[in-house]
Amino acid sequence: MNRSGRAFWIDAPGRGGIRDVALPEPAEGEVVVRALYSGVSRGTETLVFRGQVPESQHAVMRAPFQEGDFPAPVKYGYLNVGVVEEGPARLVGRTVFCLYPHQTRYVVPATAVTVVPDSVPAGRAVLAGTVETAVNALWDAKPLVGDRIAVVGGGMVGCSVAALLASFPGVRVQLVDADPARAKTAEALGVGFALPEDALGGCDLVVHASATEQGLTRSLELLRAEGTVLELSWYGDRRVALPLGEAFHSRRLVIRSSQVGTVSPARADRSYADRLALALDLLADPALDALVTGESAFEELPEVMPGLASGEIPALCHRVRYASESGKSA
Repeated sequence: MNRSGRAFWIDAPGRGGIRDVALPEPAEGEVVVRALYSGVSRGTETLVFRGQVPESQHAVMRAPFQEGDFPAPVKYGYLNVGVVEEGPARLVGRTVFCLYPHQTRYVVPATAVTVVPDSVPAGRAVLAGTVETAVNALWDAKPLVGDRIAVVGGGMVGCSVAALLASFPGVRVQLVDADPARAKTAEALGVGFALPEDALGGCDLVVHASATEQGLTRSLELLRAEGTVLELSWYGDRRVALPLGEAFHSRRLVIRSSQVGTVSPARADRSYADRLALALDLLADPALDALVTGESAFEELPEVMPGLASGEIPALCHRVRYASESGKSA
């Protein structure tokens, strides 16, 4: 059988295009997936699009099914939802999530796909990778009943963290962002909202996800003595200056990193598969639809990605829609 697909490639920093792809014959234990949706996060993926992955991080930042090398040409992405067309009988016809780039059809090991629960629409399942990051962050942060928590940075990751914290008993959760429009997102997620200058202090925990120097500085200011900032931002090749003089030492503040590439040591008995399956289960909550703020067709990606990278197209998660076999949108 002649199998083919089409994939989005970053041809050079700031410029992308769509290429035809010849698919291999699936081997035993592999599946052929036809994409329904994929997602673009304005965090890591737009840094990659702009060619801002530091050389020291080229190996660490490789996506599971990336082709090519940083800065370009490279095929990059990790939020793909599709339907299994060929493979083991238990998977054929099932909707699955895969850490695959933007491509219409692809062949991967069956172990690389996770079945999307029936309670989760395919279009919402593109958030699985980001909600998985939020799960790992909260395993690292270990919030307690009654904590006072701020999430600084209302992007895709920050909003995912806030959404999960909304269900913690007795906590005060406030999403902090410089964009007043994020207030509507916070309301949809069931958490409070404040501009940075109005945020409530005395926090036991601040989760920082704004990827700005100002956001991290404000996160430190919001802590109580001996409080912790959990740093989720990734700055690419940018340097960040912080006020580590002043009261940083006398208040015994903590800055701790968290990164989804390693399962939190606090849950060392969990596998990557366990963590992703949990993230998909959590996506049964329709409130998370608030994180999908734009959509376009796959064919439009070469024009859409520069706008997402520059901020001209405002978005949390931008969803990419793939055509069905009939030519209609999925």
